[in-house]
Amino acid sequence: MALKKKYLPLIIGAAVAAGIYIGGKLNFADQSNRLFTANSNKDKLNRLIDYIDYEYVDNVNTDSIVDVTVNGILENLDPHSVYIPREDMERVSENMKGDFVGIGVHFYTYKDTVTVIRAVEGGPSDKAGILGGDRIIYANGDSLFGKHINNVDIVNRLKGNINTDVDLKVFRKDTGEILDFKVTRDIIPIKSVDAGYMLTETLGYIKINRFAESTFNEFKSALTKLKQAGAKEIALDLRDNPGGFLAVAEAIVDEFLEDDKLILFTKNKSGAIEKSYATEAGDFETGEVYVLINENSASASEIVAGALQDNDKGTIVGRRSYGKGLVQREMELGDGSAVRLTVSRYYTPTGRSIQRPYSNGNKDYYDEYFERLDSGELIDPEKIKVSDSLKFTTPKGKIVYGGGGIIPDVFVPLDTNMQNETLLFLEHRGFISYFIFEELEQDRHLYDNYSRQDFINDFKVSDDLVIKFQDYLNIRTQSTITFVAYHEEVKQYLKATIADQLFGKGAFTEVINSTDDMVNEVIKLNSQK
Repeated sequence: MALKKKYLPLIIGAAVAAGIYIGGKLNFADQSNRLFTANSNKDKLNRLIDYIDYEYVDNVNTDSIVDVTVNGILENLDPHSVYIPREDMERVSENMKGDFVGIGVHFYTYKDTVTVIRAVEGGPSDKAGILGGDRIIYANGDSLFGKHINNVDIVNRLKGNINTDVDLKVFRKDTGEILDFKVTRDIIPIKSVDAGYMLTETLGYIKINRFAESTFNEFKSALTKLKQAGAKEIALDLRDNPGGFLAVAEAIVDEFLEDDKLILFTKNKSGAIEKSYATEAGDFETGEVYVLINENSASASEIVAGALQDNDKGTIVGRRSYGKGLVQREMELGDGSAVRLTVSRYYTPTGRSIQRPYSNGNKDYYDEYFERLDSGELIDPEKIKVSDSLKFTTPKGKIVYGGGGIIPDVFVPLDTNMQNETLLFLEHRGFISYFIFEELEQDRHLYDNYSRQDFINDFKVSDDLVIKFQDYLNIRTQSTITFVAYHEEVKQYLKATIADQLFGKGAFTEVINSTDDMVNEVIKLNSQK
């Protein structure tokens, strides 16, 4: 056995030499000078992995080594070329596709039981009659409760192929009944348009959280409804939108730009240029548009803002955007994983690149937010650093700058109350959401008489609820948190979260926007035109 093991690499190497290719070069007996042929660097990497796989003293998971190696290579290219491991591909693909197949519920695993927060409106569970607060205890005879169950198991049992049935047993807390439901799985949208509603009699509002495959259709639907409601102006909110598909951004710009206006152009390694122009398809070419951006608006968001700004269309409102002007293409690696590799740069119609420098490494690149914060740029537009060498002029003579994000036409400083670090931490970690969920669990019928709009307009959060939330946090976090300095902001987040769990994400956005500085600035600008 020892002899066979010793010569195994030679046998495999001979097979490779005979014409059978098995993923890598396994002939360890080759002379070392072969590493310096035209393909030496590629061979070197393959050989190192194979040496470890076959000769290293301990058993090693070489898959994990490959992952680390791939990430290391990409980190030396640019900050936006990334590796997507096989185990993450389904989740990433679903997010960018904009839908998945399932039963359509938002849920918590509450006290070891799957408890419905809210059924997706119009989805399979909603149609079947499943309500917020219902406990799903069995799916096709498999239990969904107990300490052994985790969210991955739950999702795997509830998801499946389209038009397949799942038999659910549901405990309804209100009545104490155990109910049977047959739910037919269907396509469940992952919404990229968070909200679409009227800010004033003529000013509509649309918030987009990313640019997925489904985004344009969602946007078009929202735009059509707002036009029917009387919208002659649109506030397009792209704050905190990290980007997505380039073609989707182009299609949205096309709705606002006149025919044959340049949207953007891209340039690749060889210098080949591709230009994208507006078509006759636009439905809002004569309407006024305001684009809301901030320091987290990136990539496709910047394409939209830059294209409109450079064509003297509408008004860009907010703070300097992220500064990502690189275009990626997803490429499969053959084992279920993929790489999103930067293949070109994009330029706005005036010819500016808004990609900020990344020559000092990824850490420095991603830390720039803190540099902007420390410099005062997020509070004072005079602190924004611009370079005269990157100055461009729009057709109507407006000066715009490249080299690091889109600088807005109208600056709105960071609202330090609504952007309070403690509040953002509590929201992102789910403390607010879970607290509200437990509050609703006590008696959901307290809100039965509220319509969505009545709740948004009239509901008031009590001081007692704020104190209760404060006590809840101090127990859960074993710390001392007080809300004296931002009592009203906490009330607003609590109200928005109740609205979200009762009526959906758009209600959350509408509640938060009621005191939002940037939204109010747009309303003010629109009233002055």
